[in-house]
Amino acid sequence: AEMAAQLLNPGAEVSRRGLALYTTISAAKGLQDVLRSNLGPKGTIKMLVSGAGDIKLTKDGKVLLDEMQIKNPTASLIARTATAQDDICGDGTTSTVLLIGEMLKQAERYLSEGLHPRVITDGFDIAKSELTKWLDGQKVERAVDRELLVHVSRCSLATKLVEHMANHLAEMLADAVLLIKRDGFPIDLHMVEIQTMEHQTDADSRLVRGLVLDHGGRHPDMPKAVKNAYILTCNVSLEYEKSDVNSGFFYASADQREKMVEAERTVTDDKVRKIIALKKRLCDGTDKGFVVINQKGIDPQSLDLLARAGILALRRAKRRNMERLTLACGGVAVNAVDDLEETDLGFAGSVYEQVLGEDKFTFVEEVENPFSCTLLLKGPNKHTIVQMRDAVRDGLRAVKHTIEDGCVLRGAGCLEVAACRHLRAIAEAVPGKTKLGVQAFAEALLVIPKTLAENGGFDAQETVMKVQDEHAKGHLVGVDVSTGDPMDPLAAGIYDGFLVKKQMYSLSSVIAEQLLLVDEILRAGRDVSGRK
Repeated sequence: AEMAAQLLNPGAEVSRRGLALYTTISAAKGLQDVLRSNLGPKGTIKMLVSGAGDIKLTKDGKVLLDEMQIKNPTASLIARTATAQDDICGDGTTSTVLLIGEMLKQAERYLSEGLHPRVITDGFDIAKSELTKWLDGQKVERAVDRELLVHVSRCSLATKLVEHMANHLAEMLADAVLLIKRDGFPIDLHMVEIQTMEHQTDADSRLVRGLVLDHGGRHPDMPKAVKNAYILTCNVSLEYEKSDVNSGFFYASADQREKMVEAERTVTDDKVRKIIALKKRLCDGTDKGFVVINQKGIDPQSLDLLARAGILALRRAKRRNMERLTLACGGVAVNAVDDLEETDLGFAGSVYEQVLGEDKFTFVEEVENPFSCTLLLKGPNKHTIVQMRDAVRDGLRAVKHTIEDGCVLRGAGCLEVAACRHLRAIAEAVPGKTKLGVQAFAEALLVIPKTLAENGGFDAQETVMKVQDEHAKGHLVGVDVSTGDPMDPLAAGIYDGFLVKKQMYSLSSVIAEQLLLVDEILRAGRDVSGRK
């Protein structure tokens, strides 16, 4: 094969079987060592410095793998696997990398004794299918209520943020997902707007049962706060527009030109006057206000007319916000201002503007029965806000999957110890050398509880032995990262997502099998630099 590759491309580099496998396993172990200290609530933080000198602090495996420059092909493949895990589940990236690294490390023991990689991969296949069937029997059926969702959210956030922040955000995330949940509709997490403000401290972050827009009124005379406001959500151009086709107009005098300009202007002004007429019909003689939120533009003359009528108008709102507005306030998003009725409008108890430096924010609050909301994340600096935003994204997905699965799994490494015990029992019944692959998979699973214990500052072997002893007595316990002793994860409210674990075991075994079967690494691709 080396000769063949050299004939095809004299510049090709070929790593033969033993060296290729050793290189692959070393790369997997190297990536595992980088991420090992990040696992669990007691994990440490990594500081990433970009080429431009920007600093990013993170404990999130996905963020770390995305931002790192990984040139080794094996490490790059594992990083992509972890990214796939995050795309599907939103969590479990660090665990996936650790498990792949440990599976290759366990396989290395047998490979050094002359066992063929194919035998080990056959064992991994058996272990994976057995584990998938066994996992269904480990579901903890609990009523999916707010309390359970707060625990799930906290478990996800605690691995990415400091404890007090995770506790504060956990309740916000659970409430946000319950708020947007509608019977008979899939949960759309895009209906939770994440808005950031570099202001005050992280403890001031809150859930707004309404919407926060990142811009304000465009006219100085418009009201800054409106109570009991009708909300007109529209996608109507309220500005003078040129015609789509190239056309020329000829006029004989200045009067004719003025008439043509006036006629063009009248089209836009008529739309604005229809909105003002609706406002007068509904609000005059009452304490109600009127707010226009438009996806398209509003020109200065139209803004002036609306300001004189006491209407707060926002222009160029995001398309997503148009969907969120109708779900939060009610009403419909209209594409024309003809025949507008009260039923087309939404309603909010309070709409007000907040100015922060050069930025304006508009708060739409006190809405009835909202199906859209905003997570307002505040922090004293950019690092804190970015860290919170990355964590919130994963926490929302964890809550969503728990609602959809209708069940949870025991956390704190309890599941991995039980799975290891189950696979060891299965291995006894597997004939021939294939059982060594099943045993390697079983041993690899223990990397999760061991690493949790290590990051808590305890002896990994001793801690896992204690947990295994309890499992032998029939007590399903996990690792307490505060004391290093066994504890009941259900009593402590430490849960793992069913989808996360199922996906993690499946992805890890597939990639580990593929990497073990690599017997040559050929660097013989096209040279994009243009050298001969």
